[in-house]
Amino acid sequence: MTGEATVQEAAQQDLYGITITLEAYADTVLPGEKRWPGDRAIAGISEGSGAVAAGAIELVQQPEGGMAPLLEDVAAGLNAHAERYIKDHGIEPDDSAAPFVTLSGEHRTALVQEITAWEHPEKQLWIGLALFFYMAYDAAAYMSTTDALAQGHPGLKAMDFLKPDADGLWRAPEFSYRRPLAKLHPDTLANGSL
Repeated sequence: MTGEATVQEAAQQDLYGITITLEAYADTVLPGEKRWPGDRAIAGISEGSGAVAAGAIELVQQPEGGMAPLLEDVAAGLNAHAERYIKDHGIEPDDSAAPFVTLSGEHRTALVQEITAWEHPEKQLWIGLALFFYMAYDAAAYMSTTDALAQGHPGLKAMDFLKPDADGLWRAPEFSYRRPLAKLHPDTLANGSL
């Protein structure tokens, strides 16, 4: 069984769960293309890989970030907002998956704009969660950078992130501003440490 088939089967079994709800939120914040034709979490409003393919769920599940114990409540809160949104906008309820997942990409975006608005009392939670998803894409923050580059991490690849030298260390052959910003401290070691 391939890894893609395993992910697809797990997603189909989790149509009402935490993971698919969080994937749908991550995809709304940083959209990507569907992983397979019937993918419910990914709205498919963008080409290429988005937050989900970049490891958004893996990042929020890491204990170091402090989000892992809250994910069940976060998903429940997002689905509660989706239920209210569905009712307020006269959308026909769809019991085939979690409420947020059943929303179209357009409606997901409108709801996320609403709950991240300046005046919304929960904006810090929803913006904070979105920042985790951007960290997954921009920095592969759940794994080492060298491993992420070796595995072709989509966010680092899209940014054309500089690869390390053969010894695994990063060195810039030129100053980024084309001039040194400060003189090197006289006690600096060859490895760059003091």
